[in-house]
Amino acid sequence: MHRYGDRSALSGVTFDVAPAQIFGLLGPNGSGKTTLFRLLSTLMLPTSGRTLIAGFDCATQPNDVRRHIGVVFQAQSVDVKLSARENLWHQGHLYGLSGATLAKRMDEMLAHVGLTGRANDRVETFSGGMLRRVELAKGLLHRPRVLLLDEPTTGLDPGARRDVWLYLDHVRQAEGVTVVVTTHLMEEAERCDRLAILNEGKLVALGAPAELRSKATLDGDVIVLEARDPESLASRIARRFGASPTVIENKVRLKRAEGHRFVTEVSDAFPGEIESISVAKPTLEDVFIDLTGHRFWTEQHPGPTARQ
Repeated sequence: MHRYGDRSALSGVTFDVAPAQIFGLLGPNGSGKTTLFRLLSTLMLPTSGRTLIAGFDCATQPNDVRRHIGVVFQAQSVDVKLSARENLWHQGHLYGLSGATLAKRMDEMLAHVGLTGRANDRVETFSGGMLRRVELAKGLLHRPRVLLLDEPTTGLDPGARRDVWLYLDHVRQAEGVTVVVTTHLMEEAERCDRLAILNEGKLVALGAPAELRSKATLDGDVIVLEARDPESLASRIARRFGASPTVIENKVRLKRAEGHRFVTEVSDAFPGEIESISVAKPTLEDVFIDLTGHRFWTEQHPGPTARQ
């Protein structure tokens, strides 16, 4: 548990992460995932409860924890006036590495992230994707058992995002590194082995993406309706059919068993009002909406809160 004065930021959040697993932390703004990330990275002490990494307590054994974790924050931490090699050199010194041992490890990491040919170039000349690769190399330089990443692909184009995730999968498989990542992107959540969905400081779902989708499918199909007055349509659907629709981005959304039959009924009930209809099995985004009342969002287009 963690509190900021009278406000509870985390309450009753409990989960385990298996070795060599990619574990995703998901949640809307204010869900508690940033607080949780700061607790895991030993930047904050919990108000109560325990956080253990590699068997060490983040509150009482922070130095032991730090030796076993690598951290890549959302904010840039590289010195752009230094080269990629110089950034790694300083990082290595922080962890007690030096001499031939450090030089060999630097060469290995630069090769792993595909920057050998740019090792001596100033980082200020790098693209956003290359900058992120330097950050990853720094985080993994001392061979941590656990890599913590806070929205590591923020600001990157789709190709650079894909490269980052391919590398995360590589370090998980080749080096047995456990990866804990916060993300707000659907395609990234799908790449995780397991997910923890947080909302208002509480853990509302835990499991593999396929498992979460499977549970949602039991509640019925997802129906999305477009209309000129979605708020009015949602209210009348609720009264007439006893449903619980929400309006998100000016579209009416609801779940219903045998959705293909229901859309015929609702079309007949409100002739001429519905401009388009879609029926689909629940996706991971639908699971997220059901649990948090929010859409997944992107940097370019934040999704609004669902309205009842």
